[in-house]
Order: sequence, then C-alpha cells, then structure tokens
Amino acid sequence: MDTATHLDALAGEGKLMHDAAVRAGLDAGVPACPGWQVRDLVQHTGQVHRWATSYVTTGRTTPPNEHDSPAEPPAVDDELLPWFAQGHAALLDALRDATDALECWAFLPAPSPRAFWARRQAHETAVHRADAELAAGGDPTYNGAFAADGIDELLFGFFARPRGRLLADPAVRLGLRDVDTGDAWTMTIGPEGRSATRDAADADCVVSGPASELYLLLWNRRDASRCRVEGTADVLQLWRDKAHITFR
Repeated sequence: MDTATHLDALAGEGKLMHDAAVRAGLDAGVPACPGWQVRDLVQHTGQVHRWATSYVTTGRTTPPNEHDSPAEPPAVDDELLPWFAQGHAALLDALRDATDALECWAFLPAPSPRAFWARRQAHETAVHRADAELAAGGDPTYNGAFAADGIDELLFGFFARPRGRLLADPAVRLGLRDVDTGDAWTMTIGPEGRSATRDAADADCVVSGPASELYLLLWNRRDASRCRVEGTADVLQLWRDKAHITFR
C-alpha cells in the first residue's frame, strides 16, 4: 500500500473511531484493554496523534525520552471528542503537507519517515477503532488489503525487532493463511528472536481465515473462533500470551 492509501485509511479509521466512541459512551469499558474506559481510549489515541504530528511538523530526529510529556487532554468530557477530532485532522494535514523528503525519527523500516508515520498511524487508529467498536457492541471488520498490510507491519516490523517476550525454546512456527486473497505468512519464534517469510511454509500451527480476522486475532482483539486452527494450538496461545507491542 502506498502513502496516499494509508492516509485515506487514517482519515476513515479516525472518523469510524470517533463515531464508535459516541455510540459506546465515554464510560463504557474497553474489552481488549482491561481497566480502560472509552474515555481513556480516546485520550490515548488523541495523544498518540499529537505525538506523531510533532515529529512530522518539527523534523525531530531523536526518539522520545523521559523529558517528553504527552499532550494534555481536556478535563471536561464534552470537550474530549472534539479534541480527538482536532488532533486527528491536524495529523492528516501534517502528513498530507509533508513531502517524501521529510527527515524525522521513525522506529520501523519504511521507504521514508513520511511513509512510516502514515502507515503506523493508519494501523494505530484502526486497531483502536476496533476497541471503540467492541466497546459499543459492534463487530469491526477491515478491507482485506489493508488488513494484510497490517499483518505485514506486525510480522516484518514490530516482531522483526530483537526485543520482546515472544520467544520459544525449542523454536516453533506459526503459519497464517488469508483465505480471501491467498496471501500467506510463516513466523518462526525462537529462543532469541523471531523471523518471518511471506509464504505458506510448514508450521506447527496454521491459522486460516480472512485477513480482517487474522489482523484482529494478531492484535489480540479477537479470538480464533472465526478462523480454522490446525496443528498445535499451544503455538497460537503463545502468541496470545506474549505478543505485546512496545513502540520504541
């Protein structure tokens, strides 16, 4: 997916998240984030949008540090969703106004920092849109190409990094099969890290389903009840127990 497509997705996902938060109400619990209410979800995403905007607009090349502080959300509930919408719009404007020559900090591989922030914020907002929809009793779904792109970001971005608790000794393989498009991924989880390929290699556990379902499953927003699981289910449980994202 190119940057323009990611920006279109970011625009749509932000609107869907806003609308789902309105339906759910700010006091509703967020099933995937124990202890959070929709209020916390909106505050968090609004802060992340402003954080991303600050890198795009200033060209800062250094990562966050202990001296940084997140944007302060409004204390009055009636002002929170307009504050979210303003931050979302400002992020879109910043990314649309930026050029591919933009230089700033990014923490995953990408063709350019602008491409990184557009992709990352599209998926950041999409996952939290699912949180808001689930809080409202909805049933989130995604375009297949967008969901497949998000699976790629997880496997070849976040989990290609050496850090994290997702380890196994002896090594195991998790296979993912998109039944709609034929896309396939295989991740090897070893004692010191992980590696992935875009193919249907042999695996200890193979999970097959639409890309949208696989995307939600890998982000731990859905169980595997709408997918087909073959092989050793313990491998999928390992993912669900230990695949937690850190953003630095």
